[in-house]
Amino acid sequence: MAHIAWLGKKSPFCGNVTYGLTTTEALRRRGHEVSFIHFDTPAASLGRSSDEPAELTAANGSGGAEANPEVALPYLVKSQVYTIPSPGAQRELRESLERLQPDLVHASLTLSPLDFRLPDLCQQLGLPLVATFHPAFDASLRNLSGGTQQLTYQLYAPSLARYDRVVVFSELQAEVLTRLGVPERRLAVIPNGVDPERWAPSPPGGESAELLGLRQRFGGQRVFLYMGRIATEKNVEALLRAWRLVQPAGCTLVVVGDGPVRPSLMQTYGSEIGVHWWGYEPDQAKRLALLQLAEVFLLPSLVEGLSLALLEAMASGTACVATDAGADGEVLEGGAGIVISTQGVTTQLRTLLPVLRDQPVLSTELGRRARQRTLERYTLARNIDQLERLYADLVPQGTLAA
Repeated sequence: MAHIAWLGKKSPFCGNVTYGLTTTEALRRRGHEVSFIHFDTPAASLGRSSDEPAELTAANGSGGAEANPEVALPYLVKSQVYTIPSPGAQRELRESLERLQPDLVHASLTLSPLDFRLPDLCQQLGLPLVATFHPAFDASLRNLSGGTQQLTYQLYAPSLARYDRVVVFSELQAEVLTRLGVPERRLAVIPNGVDPERWAPSPPGGESAELLGLRQRFGGQRVFLYMGRIATEKNVEALLRAWRLVQPAGCTLVVVGDGPVRPSLMQTYGSEIGVHWWGYEPDQAKRLALLQLAEVFLLPSLVEGLSLALLEAMASGTACVATDAGADGEVLEGGAGIVISTQGVTTQLRTLLPVLRDQPVLSTELGRRARQRTLERYTLARNIDQLERLYADLVPQGTLAA
């Protein structure tokens, strides 16, 4: 088994946080030692960050602090998108790695200046360095002609070329980085994965208390669901415009999540058009119940990587509609869901929403296919299998179990 120094995020809550906590939990369950290094105030390093999901905290705490040491690096600014470390963070990271003596470093890149210094630091310490590169992209803009996300790829490519391995979520993402100069041999396509036992349809006759409570709360209304950050790139306003135009009878749109544009959208699109503003939901059991209750999960993003919320919805047996941003279209292609273009989202949804309202049998079949696709390609176990093989290529023989 290996000792992995995992450099990632625990807050504020976002897909990167879920990825890091879920993956390290699974690695520990397979017997690996994981030292979690993240940006936090030292006083908080022994406790849970305020917006870290409680169920993941408990799982990551298994085995005790001594078996799974945690390191807090000081920071100046931290958001869902980027982190600015304190001037002494690099020195503290170096000292931590020297003290921990891991077999390798895996950086779930936090969009921080420290990301660019890691190759030199790990080379000096003689440690193999793996990155997971999360930034979203629009699959239709493969020439990287403009936009913030494309600039991020251009900025990071020279540094990523110096990492020993770079994990990306799709072949499309790998193609983008290859064209920008990252050697193909350094890229590893390992899609996100979810636990299909944790995220699953409600068993017949065995509905959870959370699901029963939601059925009572919505009083027989058919639920369409958005779950994720409420930010410009998620394009939630396009979904809301379509919902206001259609206002499907007997249906409600539940918007779960928080983000910078939520207040303005709530002011413009109030509950009078059948929209329920749920807010951020930290409890996994309630998030699962919402997915089980929903007939359709809608993801109108302009840019994506590979949405964990989409995979969780698919595993829960919910019919899914998503744009072809990032790898999401690749996930749903071939009948596992409905894929729409990032261009003209409102117009497309205006057409689709009445169909999905009037054809519940279609939604049921799409949910069945989504669940099957997840079992075939996007399980957490499959993801960890691939990570372990990648680690075995970098760590001296005998350190990892066969």
